Amino acid sequence: MNLYSVNHGHFKLDGGAMFGVVPKSIWNGLNPADENNMCSWALRSLLIEDDNRLILVDTGMGDKQSEKFFGYYYLHGNDSLDKNLAALGFHRDDITDVFLTHLHFDHCGGAIIKSGEQLVPAFKNAVYWSNADHWKWATEPNPREKASFLKENIVPIQQSGQLQMISNRASNEVALDTAAFSAYMQIRFADGHTDAMMLPQLRYKGKTIVYMADLLPSLGHLPLPYVMAYDTRPLITMTEKENFLKEALENEYILFFEHDPVNECCTLQHTERGIRVNEIFKLSDL
Repeated sequence: MNLYSVNHGHFKLDGGAMFGVVPKSIWNGLNPADENNMCSWALRSLLIEDDNRLILVDTGMGDKQSEKFFGYYYLHGNDSLDKNLAALGFHRDDITDVFLTHLHFDHCGGAIIKSGEQLVPAFKNAVYWSNADHWKWATEPNPREKASFLKENIVPIQQSGQLQMISNRASNEVALDTAAFSAYMQIRFADGHTDAMMLPQLRYKGKTIVYMADLLPSLGHLPLPYVMAYDTRPLITMTEKENFLKEALENEYILFFEHDPVNECCTLQHTERGIRVNEIFKLSDL
């Protein structure tokens, strides 16, 4: 098995929303804001190459939205999926599976592209994976999350016939093997950010790597109270973080960050302030 980090570019979100109750005087040192209080964040996918499968975990936000939309989220930088796939010797048509941790626009927007006036899968040869609990949550959205679940990103996946569902979890916070992915990864479920978000957990070069999605969007979110205002159940997020970080420290997991603008991976250590970062490195350094 080979693992690759694939960046789709960067975008901006309000710093206060990203750090919740933490005051700007503290979080601004972690990810400095611009004059509009916006911080830059990565759109970083994980690419899994093994035998005849090429699995892409999350797809970034894509580029099909309106000028008005990007006026809110400021997609920027020189990175793109096609550019970085080509640098690895791949093409989007080589992707066999698209694993969507959840269906917020910055995680699944690149799954669908415009072809003329049609919305079609960006990965024509891939199976798209979600789970029934989260799919229902996303297609019947609550008012708080409605702006993050965009129909144009979600409905065409189902209409394409390329959508399949991961078996639902046995219980919360339990790594669950599935028939579809048991040879590649285990899947963790988390419910604080959004209902039934899936976190891939893999063994690679003798290490365990967990793709953190929005349970820990960046290294700066390691302290327990640092919970996004976007989370639908922030107290559950705190419990999920606490339980995960204890497990990750005990078992020497590597955390892979989807949104950290600088840091790809880290390990953990116990400090007098709690569980904090130990080593920071790139996935390619393993």
